[in-house]
Amino acid sequence: MTLIRKSRDTDSPAILPIINAAALAYRGVIPADRWHDPYMAAAELQREIDDGIAFWVAEEGAQMLGVMGIQDKDEVALVRHAYVTPGAQRTGVGASLLRHVKGLTTKPFLIGTWADASWAIAFYQKHGFTVIRGEQKDSLLRKYWAIPARQVETSVVLADDRWRAAGQRDPQTG
Repeated sequence: MTLIRKSRDTDSPAILPIINAAALAYRGVIPADRWHDPYMAAAELQREIDDGIAFWVAEEGAQMLGVMGIQDKDEVALVRHAYVTPGAQRTGVGASLLRHVKGLTTKPFLIGTWADASWAIAFYQKHGFTVIRGEQKDSLLRKYWAIPARQVETSVVLADDRWRAAGQRDPQTG
């Protein structure tokens, strides 16, 4: 049975290999100027934690299978750094983590991901998220994420039903 729990300070050495192994799927898909190896270094993970991302991990027994961060940003919550170890992908681990973090708040959720990461976009769409593109996407990325302009250009935002229910612009026309 999969257990989902809040990460501890001592989990970082186990979280990094999951992020970096799962992120290998981006190589050759995202723009070459955005890819680096490792995808996330220990110092970057620590900066993200220091910036308010709370990580949750999924594990079975003593084996960590996945990680997903949530970051409070005033009127919304962001899903950040969602990764499942390649051997456990498509087994429900990501869906369990997503359900868990969505249950932590009643705020609308936004997710940013690479525009060419079709598998990630499909996963979130399967779980009720809608793609936001164009000017509204750019505005959301600049407001809620601290990312370079090049990453804004090559990313999409996905919004949940809470975002739509809160009266935000229609994601299909934004």
